Amino acid sequence: MPPQPGRLASILRPWGLIWLSICPGGFVAYEDTTIVPSLVQAARGIVLELGPGPGNQIHRYDTSLVKRVYGVEPNPYFKDDIDAKLDKHGLRDRYKLIICGVEDSDVLRQEGITEGSLDAVLCIQVLCAVKDPKNVMKEVWRLLKPGGKFIFWEHGWSRNRLTTVAQACSNPAWSTFVGCHLTRNVLADILNSGEWENPHEIEEPDEPFSLLPRIQGVLVKKKA
Repeated sequence: MPPQPGRLASILRPWGLIWLSICPGGFVAYEDTTIVPSLVQAARGIVLELGPGPGNQIHRYDTSLVKRVYGVEPNPYFKDDIDAKLDKHGLRDRYKLIICGVEDSDVLRQEGITEGSLDAVLCIQVLCAVKDPKNVMKEVWRLLKPGGKFIFWEHGWSRNRLTTVAQACSNPAWSTFVGCHLTRNVLADILNSGEWENPHEIEEPDEPFSLLPRIQGVLVKKKA
């Protein structure tokens, strides 16, 4: 029996995302069709954005809710793009780019980012690409206040056995040319980083044949 249209679209979708990602504004437009805008608007107070890249989320922040945003990005290449977007959207006085990783606690401490100091951490397609997602998540949990929010939209290891084989076969080339990994158990890395009040609220859309099955939600750090 030939693949059903829905399954075929799901299989081909990752390759379309590669094309979108190399077209100016393409991936931003794609994210507009997803839950991403509403997730970003859930950020409030003192926020740390993990790996902002070229600043795709800057225009989505609700400026009536965020007091300060720290973009933690190890790649200085994106600085000009981020600066241009900050000027365009009038966020220069509220958003600060810090060229480092979230594990660089000495650098973050100089900015006042210490254990239990953050109201929210935003993580949009980052854990698939960092060197050590387990360590990144432990740092995220440590920096959040009790009751602070971890807001995320990621992709990870499929629950479908056939798709996991396809992910494993594709991952060597994918990770080399696209720069992220298809075979990470991102859900486990998130849940094992510390205690959360609402792990049952994590959403995993039904995408059994996608190489990029989504994991998304807003987790609340457990209060003491």
